[in-house]
Amino acid sequence: MSIEVGSKLQGKVTGITHFGAFVELPDGSTGLVHISEVADNYVKDIHDHLNIGDMVEVKVLNVEKDGKIGLSIRKAKDQAQQSHRPQRHNRANNRAKEDFEAKMARFLKDSEDRLSSLKRNTESKRGGRGARRG
Repeated sequence: MSIEVGSKLQGKVTGITHFGAFVELPDGSTGLVHISEVADNYVKDIHDHLNIGDMVEVKVLNVEKDGKIGLSIRKAKDQAQQSHRPQRHNRANNRAKEDFEAKMARFLKDSEDRLSSLKRNTESKRGGRGARRG
């Protein structure tokens, strides 16, 4: 059985490192699921998602000439299983968006005020006539 890019296979987790998990495939070869391909959300500790001996469905991302196999658990999920929620347009979302826009505008104004104040203070200390040197 040859491993083809894009195929979905069942595999067994045989090893876990800080950068990913090694999965043994049905033909006996081993591939790597990088930590970024374990779940849709950020994975700080891979042990929160996988354990040695777990059976997982993986999708083959690439097969290198030297035999290395790149795998993904998150891309093996069907589109229906993934949590793609339709965005609802209600008052709470609109209010949250307005709150964000207001916060961003306030942040930009404060940032520009601080930057102009910093420039004023810095330029007055650059020297020139009458400036003291410490």
